[in-house]
Amino acid sequence: MNKARKTLLERLFTEHGQALVRFVSRIVKSPDDAEDIAQHAYLRLQKLSDEKELDNPRAYLYQIANNLAVDQLRRGKLHVEYINQQAPLDSAPYTDEHADHQSPERLLAARQQLQSIYDTMDKLPLKCRQAFLLHRTRGLSYSEIAQEMNISVSSVEKYILQALKACRKKVAPER
Repeated sequence: MNKARKTLLERLFTEHGQALVRFVSRIVKSPDDAEDIAQHAYLRLQKLSDEKELDNPRAYLYQIANNLAVDQLRRGKLHVEYINQQAPLDSAPYTDEHADHQSPERLLAARQQLQSIYDTMDKLPLKCRQAFLLHRTRGLSYSEIAQEMNISVSSVEKYILQALKACRKKVAPER
């Protein structure tokens, strides 16, 4: 590496290092990712064959960082689309705006846990499942559920408690 290039990179890093990270952080919404992207931007700038080609090295550095950030967001969006394509048809679409921060292992574990809850719900007695779903999906009160199902409020409480216990047991098995 020639001395002039090293000086240029050092000067850019000293003068714009934190500002570049803040700039990228506003795009990707993650300080850790922003630092990584800024570092990659400096590495790309370093690979240029001749610094004299650049009229405005600072602007070029920011453009590189912006492009890298947009690429990362695009990869995150593609990842979310892929997860949604792989999901069972009856599950809700995955829409986490910070999807690129989720590891594939965590996403898989969450999917498995959700599927486990669906399986548990399917195994509940009909009235128990019905009371629970009326409460959780339609937001009905216990008394509204009791009226709709033609049962007592205490039965609704019992059914919902039974469903919650079954789900908790499946999600967090006893240690």
